[in-house]
Amino acid sequence: MKQNTIFKTFVSRFLILILNFGLVIYSTNMWGSEGKGVISIVIADLTIISFFANIFVGSSMSYFASKYKAEEILPFAYLWSILVGILIPVIFSFNHALEYSNYLIILSVLSSLLAANVNLFVGQQNIKMFNLYTVLQQIIHIVFIVIIVYIIKITSVNSYFIAQISCFGLLFLISSYQVLRRCDFKNISFSRQIGSKLFDYGWKTQLSAFLQFLNNRLSFYFLEYFKGIVSVGIFSIGVAFSEAIWTVSRSLSLVLYADIVNNTNSNEAIEKTKISLRISFLITSLFLGIMLLIPANFYAMIFGKDFHQTKEIVLFLSPGILAIAVSNIIGYYFAGINKLRILNVKAIVGLIFTIISSFYIIPKWGIRGACVISSVSYCLSSALLFWRFYQITEFHIHDFILSKKEVDLLLRKVFR
Repeated sequence: MKQNTIFKTFVSRFLILILNFGLVIYSTNMWGSEGKGVISIVIADLTIISFFANIFVGSSMSYFASKYKAEEILPFAYLWSILVGILIPVIFSFNHALEYSNYLIILSVLSSLLAANVNLFVGQQNIKMFNLYTVLQQIIHIVFIVIIVYIIKITSVNSYFIAQISCFGLLFLISSYQVLRRCDFKNISFSRQIGSKLFDYGWKTQLSAFLQFLNNRLSFYFLEYFKGIVSVGIFSIGVAFSEAIWTVSRSLSLVLYADIVNNTNSNEAIEKTKISLRISFLITSLFLGIMLLIPANFYAMIFGKDFHQTKEIVLFLSPGILAIAVSNIIGYYFAGINKLRILNVKAIVGLIFTIISSFYIIPKWGIRGACVISSVSYCLSSALLFWRFYQITEFHIHDFILSKKEVDLLLRKVFR
């Protein structure tokens, strides 16, 4: 595994983490817990739509980028992005105000089109370009918010979505120029065979990802139903911390996945997976420790008085956060070798637990109950993935402990 690529990917994801939390802090102070709840629900809807779009624009785009020409797979991705981006938000419009449904349609189409270009970079092992665009999505979004709120003077929560639309649109145009200038338009085609392969791989990977997303986000909808939109806004901060901490494992997983799909040595792939496990376990544990040492009053001061429960939420979520951070690595290993069934099984196990327990626990315990449910669900699904991985390889405790040589190497990268 290319160590420079891993480190640069981690740095880019860490920068995204900082920018994202800056945006979270701003949105909670600007629009309060209700506004943050609206943003959380709309973004949750957008994420659900992205799972359908990603059948063609997600992992399948990365997986087949090294096997087919870009002009043979991009037409499927672009057409699918438009169809899904319009159809599914129309279905969702029955549950949300019309103004947010309109935003959702535009966001869905543009984010899917952009994802097709960016995931093509991953399949071509152009991780540098992938990192650049993921960072720019945060930076440009923030720039547009500043322009819209303080120059155009749109101060409602609508400004968040208008800025995001502008960001996705600009980045799609730029990335399209980079991608399409290398394409031979004479070779553009809609091959039934290629389309079938894209769909077959895509729906299997996205089914797993979608089920895992429901594990992560279903509590939002139960909380909204039983406790109201304000509780969603409060709980979403703890979830945002979870996803921020997962930055490390996702960075490692991305590089690992790009490496595995271009590598036929199974023993080497397993060894690289174990190295990623060790790094993810160590750094995630460190981040969790730091967050739990921060006083509760500090969170309330940063996010506002409505968010005084943030430290408690992180505490309840921490076992599950650590479990997912490490199991993410194994999940991408199985995706890279096209063994997708176990990913679906582990996600279904977690989802079944989440659905059944939410009806009983959230009405009684509210936000605390949502935290406990999420954490237990994460641990259950991760345990199943660990069990399957260690069926094909021997378990060693040092799989989760960095050697002195690896620590020295990591430190040298950081200080450099």
